[in-house]
Amino acid sequence: MISDPLFYAVAIPAVILVGLGKGGFGGAMAMLGVPIMALTISPVAAAAILLPILLVMDAVSLVLYRRKFDVSLLKLMIPATTLGVVIGYFTASFVNDTVVRLLIGIMAVAFALNYWLRKAEDVPQKQPSMIKGWFFGTLAGFTSFVSHSGGPPYQIYTVPLRLDKLIFVGTSVVVFSYVNAIKLVPYFLLGQFNTENLFTSAVLLPLAPISTLAGVWLVKHISQKVFYSVIYVLIFLVGLKLIGDGMSPFFNG
Repeated sequence: MISDPLFYAVAIPAVILVGLGKGGFGGAMAMLGVPIMALTISPVAAAAILLPILLVMDAVSLVLYRRKFDVSLLKLMIPATTLGVVIGYFTASFVNDTVVRLLIGIMAVAFALNYWLRKAEDVPQKQPSMIKGWFFGTLAGFTSFVSHSGGPPYQIYTVPLRLDKLIFVGTSVVVFSYVNAIKLVPYFLLGQFNTENLFTSAVLLPLAPISTLAGVWLVKHISQKVFYSVIYVLIFLVGLKLIGDGMSPFFNG
């Protein structure tokens, strides 16, 4: 188990933010866990510690959002994200994480800016697209495998569909619960689980249901307009964070 107090000083807020995101309040916040924890440990170790915690959060969210999902969207996203995870596993040895973060960050920022620079009411509701769904779903599975950052690609496709907020959150919960579950096997095969990481996960685990329930409460008590406004802001902020992570090697090299 990690005993460094500095680690827990950043890990506890990170897990709380992830829990709020997994509960549905600004799902993009769930991406912030690894970058924040990586301030004190390696990103690989952070991802391994966070995965069991994510699975507990997913279980809580699945119970609370049961029967609140879009079946047609699941039929598209489940196979697409599966393909992305498979690609992530077979390319793990030579994929450049920083380049992936940079590209996803640029996409996320451009997506939010496009919405804000046009009047929100002028942005038409998008219709489901098999091609776009497969592209962004595969990208979401791949980036989730690489760095738990599947949120922006998934949201770039799903947010413009303008689903009811509870259906939007419930569908996201099902998709990423599935993705996190199937990541267990390749993470194990790649040696990302060890005794120290698992014990550290266990210490942080009590925060999982509490923070997730708080996220669910917030979703149910804010308006749909405010909900989507928060989503766009978080996509933008997380995009900036990913761009910063992707650019840092060029300035530190």
